[in-house]
Amino acid sequence: MITLGVTHLEAMRAHGERDYPYECCGLLIGRFLGTGCKAVSEIFPISNAREEAAKRNRFLIRPEELLQGERHAREKSLDVVGFYHSHPDAPAVPSPYDREHAWPTYSYVVVSLLKGTVQDVRSWELQRDRSRLNEEEILKGE
Repeated sequence: MITLGVTHLEAMRAHGERDYPYECCGLLIGRFLGTGCKAVSEIFPISNAREEAAKRNRFLIRPEELLQGERHAREKSLDVVGFYHSHPDAPAVPSPYDREHAWPTYSYVVVSLLKGTVQDVRSWELQRDRSRLNEEEILKGE
């Protein structure tokens, strides 16, 4: 389960619409609360570093940007608890590529857009044996 504030959800939606028709991406910064629960305190948008031709269906976070986000979280005594990205003109369901590149414990929020307008937002977590991504409940906080 992951708790996301309305402002976080709106910011991810706006990021997806702004970057459409390309995938957007960013970090979810907050706390691991135990028993698989996470609470997001802020989102950390990152530019999609994929080459132009691949940005419509892939995203890439450069290592230096990930480190910058991790430092930002650490300065606030927080953690990176997950990642978000958009699926332009596709459902908010992880692709096989998403599963292959996911890490257990983290949340993966997928924002679905159709013709530039957000349709759905869902979150996923990789099983420890890496066999599949399971949908996790999004609790809407303040």
